[in-house]
Amino acid sequence: MDETAIDRAAMGRLANALAFICGAAHATTLALKAAAESGTDKDIKAARALFLKLKPGDRRAALAMIQD
Repeated sequence: MDETAIDRAAMGRLANALAFICGAAHATTLALKAAAESGTDKDIKAARALFLKLKPGDRRAALAMIQD
């Protein structure tokens, strides 16, 4: 499985979690929303890169919020 292959619905949930943690206007939140809507490789790679640049605590909090 390609490491950038991610469920678009999960990206949308992650964007919502980041909107709560970092704010709706944060660059990573916007990139994840765009990737969830378009699903293009370019948008997914950009969102992933920005997500990995977040503080580790913010990443963990966002991932914890979307766990089922």
